[in-house]
Amino acid sequence: MTKRQISQIHSSGGRSRRSMLQSAAVLLSAPFVAKATRAWAQEKLAGTGEVVVFSYGGSFTEGIRRFVYEPFTKATGIKVVDVVADLAEPQVKAMHQAGRLDWDVAYIVVQNYPAMHEAGMFVPVDYTLWDQESLEGTPQHARLNDAIVVFQTAGVLAYDARVFPSGGPQSWLDFWDVKKFPGARGLEALLGKHTIPLALLAAGLAHQDIWPLTDEKLDRAFDKLNQIKPYVSKWWSAGGEPPQLLINGEYAMTSAFDGRVTAAIRKGAPIKFAWEGAWLTYSYAAILKGGPNTVNGQKLFAFLNRAQIAAGFTQGTGYPGPNTHQLQYLPAEWVPLLSIDPKNASKVIPEDSAWLAAKRPDGKTNADHLQERWLAWRAQ
Repeated sequence: MTKRQISQIHSSGGRSRRSMLQSAAVLLSAPFVAKATRAWAQEKLAGTGEVVVFSYGGSFTEGIRRFVYEPFTKATGIKVVDVVADLAEPQVKAMHQAGRLDWDVAYIVVQNYPAMHEAGMFVPVDYTLWDQESLEGTPQHARLNDAIVVFQTAGVLAYDARVFPSGGPQSWLDFWDVKKFPGARGLEALLGKHTIPLALLAAGLAHQDIWPLTDEKLDRAFDKLNQIKPYVSKWWSAGGEPPQLLINGEYAMTSAFDGRVTAAIRKGAPIKFAWEGAWLTYSYAAILKGGPNTVNGQKLFAFLNRAQIAAGFTQGTGYPGPNTHQLQYLPAEWVPLLSIDPKNASKVIPEDSAWLAAKRPDGKTNADHLQERWLAWRAQ
């Protein structure tokens, strides 16, 4: 795989940002979200003009338009103009170097955030515009000085319920137990940072001991991966593959992206999944320093993090924002399928994005080093 191909893979999965997020939203059931009124946001968020916002296109953007942008415009009078690309960072950096910003808001891959933050590319978030419910429902780690978590993605253990009618694997220890749970396995091919932690869980490490992925832990993980490698019938490289291969009967179990699995389940697929040991990653949104409408960007941030609008975002895209107060506005059947459900949140393992972005003595980031070892092992 080329560096260019790797760079186009979102930190949350082995597929482009746009293709990863387009599919889930179009498959979701009819959403419920309270309609925002102009009076609801009149006091602090009313304005004029527009705000230019990066997005991934397709069904992802269509969902946001319907459940976030259109209500925002009705409530505030501010028009949202979306611009589409797979990744925002190259264009944001180019605009920053040129000294001319055409966008106001961009989504930032979490590993790219530290360097862009240090370069002063973002403006501080004005949390005085947020209502109390938004502040209380959104964890502190999701409210950075100059960025917010806009949504999160998880990698879960999914299995074919037809193969295991009495109950399937519930942990990565089970996944590695080929006698108790026989059948073809699937694992992600592209990003080692997703699969390596699963091997460490299977090796017996506790959740809190997975990160950082030291060289000693990597050795242990690859030893464990050598054990399961003969049972992996296909190393998947696109987010839509795992649920489809489960449906086709080619997998008995596999790692998979939560949004993809949820979308398949909502279409009636005979799939179940377990949250235990799921990896979790975040996507940031930031207001760009020097953008033409940064004040309106602040108002958009405050609006989309309201609990009712956050619920709409989740139903429109298939991936939840961090405000847990949105749970009360979602259909009851949605809650167990989301990583922000407290029962599920206690089982997931957030990746250590700061460690991944940190540089080693040779000048490479830990993420680069990890990926090089992963690709070398995959090539064996």
